Amino acid sequence: MPWRSAPGFRADPYHVWLSEIMLQQTQVATVIPYYAKFLAAYPSIFELAAAPVEEVLGLWAGLGYYARGRNLHACAVKISRRGGFPASYHQLLELPGIGPYTAAAIGAIAFNIPLLPVDGNIERVAARIFAITEPIPAAKPIIAKAAGMFLNDPAARAAPGDFAQALFDLGATLCTPRNPACALCPWNQPCQGRKQGIAGSLPVRSAKPLRPKRQGEVYVLLDHSNQVFLVRRPDKGLLGGMLALPETPPSAADWRIAGSIAHVFTHFSLTLTVHLARTKTLPEGLAAPAATASLPSVMRKALNAALDAQHAAGESFADA
Repeated sequence: MPWRSAPGFRADPYHVWLSEIMLQQTQVATVIPYYAKFLAAYPSIFELAAAPVEEVLGLWAGLGYYARGRNLHACAVKISRRGGFPASYHQLLELPGIGPYTAAAIGAIAFNIPLLPVDGNIERVAARIFAITEPIPAAKPIIAKAAGMFLNDPAARAAPGDFAQALFDLGATLCTPRNPACALCPWNQPCQGRKQGIAGSLPVRSAKPLRPKRQGEVYVLLDHSNQVFLVRRPDKGLLGGMLALPETPPSAADWRIAGSIAHVFTHFSLTLTVHLARTKTLPEGLAAPAATASLPSVMRKALNAALDAQHAAGESFADA
């Protein structure tokens, strides 16, 4: 993974922090291109801090969980003002967007503090090693406490960062959610889950509640050059601070339904009806090229649905 340091080199705290914020609730494969894009735009945390927050959110568009993007910039500003990252777990915890897991990850990997960041992989390894059968999420504190015993390993005391990343990799490659490769695992002998024949069923998870369904409307207003009218959402709440399509119709004639899109958020699923209209002049405010506007994924889906409907109808500005 591109944020890991080469053998014999200390990890860059900026790289560790940036990757860990991006990896919150997001898969590695999704994060890698965003990580590269951010490093190209902001080679250091000082350049990230100096950038306008709107620019940072534009680069973040599509990565989801948009409060992370605002916290990323706010955190960069604070770190820049103090001259660099604090090398203390408790000081890291005081920074925007950094919770106990992220503080432990930065502390262990970047500063070799004897901490263990318990992610899903380490959680799974610990549940199996200690045969913890209580269901998640109630069992999370129990599993985290058990995982803390890994720090008694001499390797953990000698190189906390390497040890933590080795455990990440153990869970990702051998102690996998399905069909764990117990025969290849270096810890297969002390693993109580393997001995009891239940490793593959751990950790036990409580049944997830049904995800609520919501519906909404968005309005795509295009001008003769396919500029689209946009609004900026409030800083707090869903898609906070991001550019978006309006949810109420801007002044325009002949609105028509261009289709609908579905999008799944963490806590609910959303269906949006997409309305389309064309105009010679967009209202005063924000506008961007429809093809390249930096929008959250759900808004990009809605805009693409409108553009596809326009193309299928063979419309041009002359039709407006």
